[in-house]
Amino acid sequence: MEEFGYRGGELYCEGVALSEIARGVGTPAYVYSRAALEGAYRELDEAFSGLDHLVCFAVKANGNLAVLRTLASLGAGADIVSGGELYRAVRAGFDPKKIVFAGVGKTGEELTSGLGERILTFNVESAAELEQLNETAARYGKKARVSLRVNPDVDAESHPAISTGNEDSKFGVPLAEAAALADHAAGLRCVELVGVHQHIGSQMTRLDPLVNSLKKTTDLVAELKSRGHEIRYFNMGGGLGIRYNDENVPGPRELVEAARPYLESTGATIICEMGRYMAGNAGAMLTSVVYRKRSGHKSFLVADAGMNDLLRPSLYDAYHEIRALKEDTPPTTADLVGPVCESGDFLAQGRELPDAAEGDALAVMSAGAYGFAMSSNYNSRPRPAEVMVSGDRWAVVREREHNADLVKGELVPAFL
Repeated sequence: MEEFGYRGGELYCEGVALSEIARGVGTPAYVYSRAALEGAYRELDEAFSGLDHLVCFAVKANGNLAVLRTLASLGAGADIVSGGELYRAVRAGFDPKKIVFAGVGKTGEELTSGLGERILTFNVESAAELEQLNETAARYGKKARVSLRVNPDVDAESHPAISTGNEDSKFGVPLAEAAALADHAAGLRCVELVGVHQHIGSQMTRLDPLVNSLKKTTDLVAELKSRGHEIRYFNMGGGLGIRYNDENVPGPRELVEAARPYLESTGATIICEMGRYMAGNAGAMLTSVVYRKRSGHKSFLVADAGMNDLLRPSLYDAYHEIRALKEDTPPTTADLVGPVCESGDFLAQGRELPDAAEGDALAVMSAGAYGFAMSSNYNSRPRPAEVMVSGDRWAVVREREHNADLVKGELVPAFL
């Protein structure tokens, strides 16, 4: 995280001390680096040099409008999985002709929205969805561009909850059934088969699983072409991992060079859909220590951020580096826990952490992806503010919620 580092003993994001942001907006708060977002996108875009390609951002990783606008302005596309993400992407300025729509449960309303925006492709994940899309398009006198999402039955070798390419996964069409479904699609009046899509998982730290999946799915492209289908787009998915701790993670150039022979063989425009790689290390969450506590043989730092603000540690037992805002803060061994009424509410357990005093702020690093996006109001806790830094300037890009926001839209019926 080059944009996050110590200068003169203080932790900075680009040209702004994080202590200044903590004082200005309070904690918890998410902080994003515009330069880090731009750098990650450009690194990916340049890695695909020599290939006709489109780098899409997986909106599910971070849907903040400022984050999305930053990437849209660079020419990125958007990978979406809901009607709400479509709304965000269009509002942030993404060209609809660079939007791809995945997900196993698209509703009729969501299909209609995608058709209305004339998005690039619907990544269809079942025969039933294909029929629904054809009927919806016919109702409005439109023709939908379709990519078949196939399941190559390859283990991504990441956390089971974020592996999506196994045979028993809910995602995609089994590879053995894809050609027959493609032939069926060709006979439908209001869909146009234009591509093949795969995505086997997230936070991949080895290239072998992805390369093995590409061997299978690019063979399918060749078979479909031999059957007369014009495959103009090949979506290789995303999932390239980032370094949270001490992982040895391949970079975009290594990824593309390993995959290039298979990608070139398709003769198609290559689409990739990275979320974590672009946003993960572009963000940190600030939290303050409310209390220090000892219970039995354990020491606790009780923070004002909890699992409702950053779910990944509780959900995936995920590691996030914890940094002090003052570089000379000595270490201690403790749990960093939140205020949520759950034993599973923690940000770090049994680790060497900054020995922060009550009132001191800490930075939870690599929190730009699946951080705020997975936050909730559990325990009726307002969600945190979001901030973007650009050089020596910073701005609030999402206001902190207040108690009134927690009951917005709720109604007490007259009979009560």
